[in-house]
Amino acid sequence: MNWTVVQRILGLLLMMFSLTMLPPILFSIYYNDQSWLPFVEGFAITLAAGLLCWLPVHRVRKELRLRDGFLVVAAFWTVLGTAGAAPLYFSDVLSLTFTDAVFESMSGLTTTGATVLTGLDDLPVSILYYRQQLQWLGGMGIIVLAVAVLPMLGVGGMQLYRAEAPGPVKDSKLTPRITETAKALWYVYLAFTIACMIGYRLAGMGWFDALCHAFSTVAIGGFSTHDASMAYFDSAAVDFVAVFFMFVAGINFSLHFFAWRYVSIKHYFQDPEFRAYSFMLFALSTMVIGSLFLYRGFDDPYGTFRDGLFQAVSIGTTTGFTTEDFAMWPAALPALLIFSSFIGGSAGSTAGGIKVIRWLLVYKQGVREIVRLVHPSAEIPVKLGNKGVPYRVVDAVWGFFSVYIIIFGVMLLAMMSTGLDQVTAFSAVAATLNNLGPGLGDVASGFMSLSDTAKWISIAGMLLGRLEIFTLLVLITPTFWRT
Repeated sequence: MNWTVVQRILGLLLMMFSLTMLPPILFSIYYNDQSWLPFVEGFAITLAAGLLCWLPVHRVRKELRLRDGFLVVAAFWTVLGTAGAAPLYFSDVLSLTFTDAVFESMSGLTTTGATVLTGLDDLPVSILYYRQQLQWLGGMGIIVLAVAVLPMLGVGGMQLYRAEAPGPVKDSKLTPRITETAKALWYVYLAFTIACMIGYRLAGMGWFDALCHAFSTVAIGGFSTHDASMAYFDSAAVDFVAVFFMFVAGINFSLHFFAWRYVSIKHYFQDPEFRAYSFMLFALSTMVIGSLFLYRGFDDPYGTFRDGLFQAVSIGTTTGFTTEDFAMWPAALPALLIFSSFIGGSAGSTAGGIKVIRWLLVYKQGVREIVRLVHPSAEIPVKLGNKGVPYRVVDAVWGFFSVYIIIFGVMLLAMMSTGLDQVTAFSAVAATLNNLGPGLGDVASGFMSLSDTAKWISIAGMLLGRLEIFTLLVLITPTFWRT
């Protein structure tokens, strides 16, 4: 293990991350909200910590190895998530405990969107902006991680695309090519954010709300500047802008990269995961809208259609925006929506969940096993498009599912042991492990009522879900630490 290399990278990351605490200071000064001091304190502490890590090893130029990569990726969210809590912890307006500050920061950076805050409408502008910025930066970090880094470590949903996907996914080792990939992805991500902000502004939002909600929409985060989330605006135009960009952000960003580079969209429809993702959201929306019509009747068909479509896309992509308290809908609908978050978005997107590509491969593997019952001697490959999927990849998917179920069960029992009922515990684990945000029961309106123990379990779930489980679990295996 090259500890000096890991230390140098973490030091650089902390110093870079400290700069993200400067924009909220500008917002505080511009809006005169008297809340700039916590960000100055957070900036100073984070910068100093980064310097202390970086200075002793800043001349080290050793090559980053596979094991170092795992440690850097795991430490990226753990360290920055903790550092990001500093301004929230120091804020007298919020009066958060250390646990709550880390929970809110980690929820932002992992784009989970679960919150322990209330009274958002009355909070200082600088704090509201900072929360949204955390999600936006986390979303971009997720894209670079999923598309450029994890496949090289042999981890993550994008590993499934390594051989046939366009653009940056074809990289197979840590090289300067990552810099070019990250730059191109930044352009695409920034372009979507600007387009989304303009769309919200044209739909009737003010510039500040448009910017903040564009950050959390493209990042599929779900944080809002208002307690009522998107229901605050009560605007069909705002809802449909959100639906479009939530759908777009849940698509594999390597496809967006390809579209940006070659000015073509035909590859979207040739991609099996995109087709499955689109079909899943269409089917979910149809079921939710149809059920709402049965429940509400046809007195307000347009409103019913709008509410059903918005919540289906928001929860299905693990964004977590709400226009209504869906937990109060007929019993089957909240459960259906929570279960849809287990699928989530595409690999290589800002969405959470297990990812569409894995579910697609499990489905195809299931079909193959059924055919084998009739033709036991037949050699039937699992295919994505016209290409066979290696057995190693199929095994990896089943391994992921197995570990996911075990982790979910352990976290569920741990949550229930803190005194939560079954519905609250189940939805809390689903909301954090799938990076969804809203839940059912006692966490339907936020996680503020949970004990500190339950909150730390939730924080662990957010990290496990965002890093696709194996990236963290490999660090606790004896094999990883053997020389």
